[in-house]
Amino acid sequence: MNRQRTIPVEPDTEPGSGDEVFRIETHGIDPIPEAARHGSAKDLFWLWFGSNLTFTYVINGALAVAFGLSFWQAVGVVVIGGLAFFAISAAGFSGVRTGTATLVISRAAFGIRGNWPAGLLNWVVSIGYTVVNTVVGALALEAFCAHLGWTGLGARAFALTVTMALTFAVALWGHATVQLAERWLAYVLAAGFAALLVLVLPGTDVTASGPAPGAAGWSLAFVVALAGPFSYVPMPADYTRYLPTGTSLRSLTWAGALGGFTSSVALGAAGAAAATQADLTDAVAGTESLLPDWFKPLFLALVLGGCVTNSIITLYSSSLNLQVLGIPWSRAKTIVISAAVTAAGSLYALFLTDFTTALLSFLSLLVIVFAPWGGVFLADMVLRRCRYDAAALHTPGAGAYWYRRGYHPAGLTALLTGIVFAALTCDSELWTGPLVAPLGGADLSLASSLVAAAVYWALARRTVTPEALPEPEPASTGTHTS
Repeated sequence: MNRQRTIPVEPDTEPGSGDEVFRIETHGIDPIPEAARHGSAKDLFWLWFGSNLTFTYVINGALAVAFGLSFWQAVGVVVIGGLAFFAISAAGFSGVRTGTATLVISRAAFGIRGNWPAGLLNWVVSIGYTVVNTVVGALALEAFCAHLGWTGLGARAFALTVTMALTFAVALWGHATVQLAERWLAYVLAAGFAALLVLVLPGTDVTASGPAPGAAGWSLAFVVALAGPFSYVPMPADYTRYLPTGTSLRSLTWAGALGGFTSSVALGAAGAAAATQADLTDAVAGTESLLPDWFKPLFLALVLGGCVTNSIITLYSSSLNLQVLGIPWSRAKTIVISAAVTAAGSLYALFLTDFTTALLSFLSLLVIVFAPWGGVFLADMVLRRCRYDAAALHTPGAGAYWYRRGYHPAGLTALLTGIVFAALTCDSELWTGPLVAPLGGADLSLASSLVAAAVYWALARRTVTPEALPEPEPASTGTHTS
């Protein structure tokens, strides 16, 4: 039977799927049934491409130069950081297999109860970064208003309202609208950032060099470059759970990875180029100083747009996260909680006191938890070959993932080992590990993901096995029909 579509602007959604453009999504962390699956792997390119067209990567490239790297060295670090999107994108295959969110699937590695603390921390992190993006976006829109002659508290309030409204409306509607918005915003932002590259790259001083970066400079540059992709580890399945079960790992991995890689590397290179020409202590103002007057308002609009595209997927995932934590509300209701907390934090930052720097320092410190968490989750996914008992993931008190009273000793032991390693080797504003100085100032906290993965592999490889599920038939087109 031919499928009749009622929404011509989005061919990858279908009536009755509970996931339609400009209608509130009815599914949350409940497993998506095969009849409601739709879309194809190519949708992931636009999701990851659009959501990573954010000014954060310009800052990352500039920081690499600030740490003492030359332009080409900084670009090399940015490229290696972008390659991490292959692991992030591949992790989305777990969503294809289970039809549910990443932080539900991670119950297999830590136990249903053991997974809860990381779920809570992840919600805190997602809201923290949404607040930071909202504040930066609002300030960019306020500066845009200043170009039009409107200043003062009224302009700032207007800027915050618009930024929050753009983010919340899309995330509230849900998965299908998020995908559509990311695609169309990607078209606009890609054109704008391409113009930025054309304006900034020709003036790059490729011969500029400062003091040798040393171990500290190199390690910090890698931490900054890898932190962006790593921050997505708790969410890739959130955006693949609607894909048909026949979607291949290869197509899914390449589509998502190329999207994230392309945008993050291009903007990181722009940041490195700008840092060789101007003082980027204030990255937005420093980059703006390199641009002709006619482009400056457009540049501020790009900063705003990039903040919104990134906040949309973070806010959306936070609503699923609250369901994982046990809040018995629909996804559309839980997102109101996340939006309210984001609005309160943004109001505090913009009107009462500037706590953005302190918040960023706190969030960066949480790499101590999330790097090893990601290592255990990815190692567990590989051991299971993405074969899970989907029903048991949603069954407290019983089932394959209840382990010992809801805790998986192997997963929690590996996580704690990784946390200890990260704490010993972390170099942040709020904490410097005791091994940083003996290591020549190197920050090896991200390597805790490898430590945790290795420990988990050693402890669980004999007991953690793939569920005996039939291999799904490959999809010829990657698109579900009915």
